[in-house]
Amino acid sequence: MSKPLSARTIEAMKPGDKVKVDVGEYSGLRMSCGKSGTKTFIYRYRSPETGRLTQVKIGRYPQVSLAEARVELQALKDLRRSGVCPKTEGIREKEKVTLQIAEQAKDQNINSFTLTDLIESYLSEFIEDRFIQDANNVGGTKRVTGARKLKGQKETRRTLYGDPVLSLGTIPAAKITRKQITDLIMNIVARGANVQAGNVLRELCAAYEYSIGLGRFSDDFANPALLAKSSLRQARVKLTSEKGRRTLSDNELSIVLKWLPGSGFSFTQKNVLRFALWTGCRTGEVCNAEWKDIDLENRYWHISETKNDTERYVQLSTQAVRFLEGLKLMTDNYLFPSTRTKLPIQQKSLSEIKWHLKNPDKLKNGHRFKPYQLWLDCIEDWSPHDLRRTVRTGLSRLGCPSEVAEAILGHSRKGIEGTYDLHKYEKECRIWLQNWADHIESLVG
Repeated sequence: MSKPLSARTIEAMKPGDKVKVDVGEYSGLRMSCGKSGTKTFIYRYRSPETGRLTQVKIGRYPQVSLAEARVELQALKDLRRSGVCPKTEGIREKEKVTLQIAEQAKDQNINSFTLTDLIESYLSEFIEDRFIQDANNVGGTKRVTGARKLKGQKETRRTLYGDPVLSLGTIPAAKITRKQITDLIMNIVARGANVQAGNVLRELCAAYEYSIGLGRFSDDFANPALLAKSSLRQARVKLTSEKGRRTLSDNELSIVLKWLPGSGFSFTQKNVLRFALWTGCRTGEVCNAEWKDIDLENRYWHISETKNDTERYVQLSTQAVRFLEGLKLMTDNYLFPSTRTKLPIQQKSLSEIKWHLKNPDKLKNGHRFKPYQLWLDCIEDWSPHDLRRTVRTGLSRLGCPSEVAEAILGHSRKGIEGTYDLHKYEKECRIWLQNWADHIESLVG
């Protein structure tokens, strides 16, 4: 065309018509009419970046008038003359806008991601058992085992919901500071729960690390729980318990054994303490004991799940077997079930009742077994776990070899000895546990 584009020319265009081009200073401006009748302004040029013919859309007619298209054309030509390809620059601008929108959306998501959300995702996606879609079964699900055993799953949830969620749960996780977590931990320490404070800090660190690993925070985000841990370490705040050293002498053990029948412990709790003394096992292991693991004929108790993940066979003394024969008439699946739930009693209930007995003014029923309490007032305070240490120390006093005493407690041997000496000492354990049970019997009189 030798004539410049005009509004009349554009209006007259019909679907299928050839492309109309502008001339003169507006050369490069083209008008096309699609099959649907849509008329579009196009700038066609040779890219200064690639050297190839390229075109970029300016706008649709009549939303964009001819005059407006020519103004935009001049701007695009200026951009081309500066060595920039208009189409490539447009793509860059779109990518930049898209990135900005994505960043804004990410910021909004981060601000709405509270500490409760962070903790719940850590628990439900990693710590606890969960169900996912089964690829081999359309519409079905399969169970995925969590990172902790069932008891650990419950304990982790209780730990994180007990203090962090109550104090900081509604605050965006990305906005929680080192000081806020430090103050949270110090508040727990202030009530005398140093071990619990350490547990809370450890699980908070892990919960944050889990979400950081999944990209739920910006790249420059720093774990505030980890920073708080560093601050507390620098301040030398102790978040662990004192190493236990309490053990009962024969005289003290005699007092406790005579006090136990009339104490404030429940019937089942008393039985747990007795059985723990006969076997030297952890009270948690005793609480969870099942009859299917007890062999009264061969006089042993098979423990498949232990603290060090090593199964063992606990030998039973004559006194322990006699006790179990009577207990079997009163219980079903578990040796020491709760009368309410029929499930194993909780290990922590032993420490709780012991604390109430030591603080009778806080005991719910207000009752105090005075004759027995007076005896206990004469000895240093003790805890149920001290009985296990008492068993170990008592065996040494009786002359039990160290390797046998350690086998009785189920301790794994360390170093080169643990690598090469795999003997279980079961025969020796039976002999010395019988000696220990006879010794306990003599203390009661």
